[in-house]
Amino acid sequence: MNDEREELVSFLYRCPKDIAVAIGYDKLTDLHNEWIKDMVFGEGDKTLQAHRGSYKTTCISIAFAFICVLFPADRTIFLRKTDDDVAEVMRATAAILETDYFKSIAMTLYGVELVVRNTYGWVTTNLKLGVSGAAQIVGLGCGGSLTGKHADRVFTDDIINVKDRVSAAERERIKLIYQELQNIRNRGGRIFNTGTPWHKDDAFQLMPNIVSHDCYSTGLMSREEIQTVRSSMSPSLFAANYELKHIADEEAMFSEPRFFGDPAKLREGIGHIDAAYGGADGTAFSVIQIVDGVIYAYIRLWQGKHVDDCLDEIIGICRALRIGTIYNEKNSDKGYLNKAIRLKGHPSIGYVEDTNKFIKISTHLRSVWESVQFLDCEAYPLDADALNQILDYNENAAHDDMPDSLASIIRQFKKKPQIKAFREGV
Repeated sequence: MNDEREELVSFLYRCPKDIAVAIGYDKLTDLHNEWIKDMVFGEGDKTLQAHRGSYKTTCISIAFAFICVLFPADRTIFLRKTDDDVAEVMRATAAILETDYFKSIAMTLYGVELVVRNTYGWVTTNLKLGVSGAAQIVGLGCGGSLTGKHADRVFTDDIINVKDRVSAAERERIKLIYQELQNIRNRGGRIFNTGTPWHKDDAFQLMPNIVSHDCYSTGLMSREEIQTVRSSMSPSLFAANYELKHIADEEAMFSEPRFFGDPAKLREGIGHIDAAYGGADGTAFSVIQIVDGVIYAYIRLWQGKHVDDCLDEIIGICRALRIGTIYNEKNSDKGYLNKAIRLKGHPSIGYVEDTNKFIKISTHLRSVWESVQFLDCEAYPLDADALNQILDYNENAAHDDMPDSLASIIRQFKKKPQIKAFREGV
């Protein structure tokens, strides 16, 4: 029996990917085998950077399952950007542990029937040792408290994302969280980081021993697939997410956005909807108020959503922020949206658009960009996807709904006074 256990452990050390492929992860390659081995058996702090869609997070879920059965006494803390992101990995880890393959591994090594328990934020098994009652894998979002927590292994995955690209405050917040992890790790433990860079000043600047795998080196994307992805986004975003480097986007009109945190600055402003009626376009919504030359803006984007599915939420936002008239283009819908907004009891004005989008955005948004500030606060967090669509805009951009909406509302604000939905004291 001892020989059987030793043979199994030797096999798992050499070929963990083979088990993963057997339970359904058939897109994993020998490269992923090395990643999983390093995650499970490696020593010292490590940072793995790899392009989008390279199965980094999949490898983490598989590694967690192996850690649970091979090192049941170890405590692991797993950090991702949000709690929902954590839950996704916890579910995948539990599902892997519950396969016949892992039950067989546990029976061979320990002679027990493997029992798995998991919730929204943790995974554990009946193999764990010790009396503390702590789960083997504990997942936390970047908004959770790290106070008092300790672990033998700390994993971070995609704690740097699209929001870090547009928000200096977010970049600094994540850096502070990463620095706090040094106090979480037990003596002799390790921190393993995975992710994709988004900005030259993001938290990857603090992470040690970086090993990078770009889209050309992994063999996971064909040249045709790479070209398709390249044509769908700005050069700077492609370079960061797929080539793992930072370049200046000479075609980009907009950079270095500014922010404010008081929603009251938008009071008595106006709104604009760039409506989607199907297909790949999104419904974009902008609010602005101009005070002393500063353009205070709130933006939202519902990619791929019909305007009817967003309208109640938009009206609710307007009422909460005390926003007046909502403007919308009526070229394509013959005034449908304008009427729909009025039927919900909110003032609306439809207009006929006769200006080329590129000219409108170049003229009305670019000329005032230095004066624009975007709302980002707890009650109304920044929609990073919306802002990134503006930052990525150029004449050949695949999507332009958000910059078009913001340019349109800035143009409308310069015209005659608008109807307002609220008065002081109402």
